[in-house]
Order: sequence, then structure tokens, then C-alpha cells
Amino acid sequence: MAAFLSPFFAPLLVCLLGLTLDRLLGEPRRLHPLAGFGALASALERLLNSAPQKAWRSLILGTLALCSLVLPLLLLTIWLSAVLSGFWLLLAQATALYFALSLRGLAEHGLAVAQPLQRGELNLAREQVSRIVSRQASALDQQGVAAAATESMLENGADAVFASLFWFLVGGIPGVIVHRVVNTLDAMWGYRNPQFLYFGRAAARLDDVMGWLPARLTALTYTLLGNRKLAWRCWRQQASQWDSPNAGPVMAAGAGALNVQLGGPSPYPQGVKQRPHLGGTNPASADTVQAAIALVRHGTWLWLAVIFAISGLVAVVAGL
Repeated sequence: MAAFLSPFFAPLLVCLLGLTLDRLLGEPRRLHPLAGFGALASALERLLNSAPQKAWRSLILGTLALCSLVLPLLLLTIWLSAVLSGFWLLLAQATALYFALSLRGLAEHGLAVAQPLQRGELNLAREQVSRIVSRQASALDQQGVAAAATESMLENGADAVFASLFWFLVGGIPGVIVHRVVNTLDAMWGYRNPQFLYFGRAAARLDDVMGWLPARLTALTYTLLGNRKLAWRCWRQQASQWDSPNAGPVMAAGAGALNVQLGGPSPYPQGVKQRPHLGGTNPASADTVQAAIALVRHGTWLWLAVIFAISGLVAVVAGL
């Protein structure tokens, strides 16, 4: 028993504690640190990006904004990790991981769409899906609503669950916090429109770099836990067609694992966006939304099992 309380198993213990806090507490309704960070980022963006700028100037200002928001948090979390030890370090790590991941929140948002769909309440399902995707929900039919929610579950599983676990394991508190705030800035500024095309480019590229390996580990997770043959084929053949280098493997492998057809034409406020089809041939439904939630949950258990196995192997090699 003492071996499992050794430092070799500390990362596993932190992951279990962070996921337990998420399960018990869910997303904080008030005073969420990311909400405060988002408000600060919005204020800084309005200050630096309020007027039309030349491309090079907008790019410099966006990079400056990114550094101004991220570097202080990086230095603070490095200092915090250095001064804390033992129980207090473990508690701080679990708390940071809890604030960064959102497995319960993902499931709640997905079920809020799936359950009205099952009852035939399309308008309510449209209202709920509009909270998690940027599509014009009023133009979506039942299959479109289900596809949008399924895509959100798969992609947010990568960003809000597996990438958070990965960056905690790689970089501790600094890693998980920096990834989460960079991912948040990409969600806020990473649009290819005149306002953010250059201002948000540094945030978008940094998010691509930090998400590259976690996205592919997520795609591998989906492949192992679903329809393996189809998921692998979709990953290899369809991922490169998607406009995001990280969402492509995640979405293609996830759609294949569920044997559901995703992608295709999607209505946005700016017009219909033509996207490549991903996955199999089965139409999306309330069941596929729930299946996507289950895939992320089962993937989390798989990651914990792998972390346990690696921790045990390292402990054995170290002579414990």
C-alpha cells in the first residue's frame, strides 16, 4: 500500500482527485477563473484591436496581448509549483486540473441537447445546441442539431479533457494552466475574419502547437474504444481534409469510431459553410450524442489505466 502513496503515483492521484472534484462540483457557476480571464482578455482586445490596423501591426499587437496575458500566469504557476510541496502541492495541482477540465460539463451540455431530441422537442434542442456551437441553430433540422452536438462532444473531449490531462502530466500546474488559457484565447480570437485574422493569429498558432500531440492521442483513444477499422480509415483518409490540423484527426477518428456521418454543409450567420463529410454513413441522432459522451468518459478511464500502468512500471524499475 505504501508503494501506491509514493511520488511515482502522485500524478495518478492528482488526476483522480481533479476528476473527482469535477464529478462532484461540476463547472463553478460563479467566479470561475476562466470567466475572469476571459473578461480581462476581452478588455485588452478592445484596447488594442478597436480600430482597423495594418496586418503587421495587428499581428504584433495580438502577439503582445497574448504574451501579456500568458507570461504572468506562467511565471506565477512556476513560482507556486516551486514553493509548495507535499500535501499542499498535491492539492494545488488537483485544483488547477479541476478548473482546467470539464468532463461533467461536457456531458451536461450534450445531454441538454440529446434529451429534448429524444422527446421530439426540436426548438428546445436548437436552443441548447446554440450554447455550445456557433452555427445558426434555427436553421438546423433534427439531424443537424444532433450532428452539431456530437461534433462538439468529440472536439471538446480533446480540448477540455484529454489535453488538460496531457498538459498536467507533462508540465504540472504551469502546463495545464497555460494550455487552458491559450485554448481560451484561441476560442475568443482565433477567427478568420477582418477583426481577428492577424490579431488572433499568434494565439491560434500557439494553440495548434500545444494541441498537436494531445489531439492525436485523443484520436488514438477514440479509435481504440470504438469501431477501430473504420476510425483508423477515417483518420488516415479524412483528417487532412478538415481545415483545422488538430480537430481533423479528432473529428474523423471520433466519427469513424461511432460510425456516424458528421461534417457536410452547415449554416452559420455568415452563410452556409461547405465542410467535408467525416465518418461513416449512419445519420446523427440523440443516440450518437450520448455515444460521443460515453466515448469521452471511457477514454478518460483508459487514460487513467495507462497512467497507472506507467507509474507502476517506473516504480518497479526504480526498485520500489
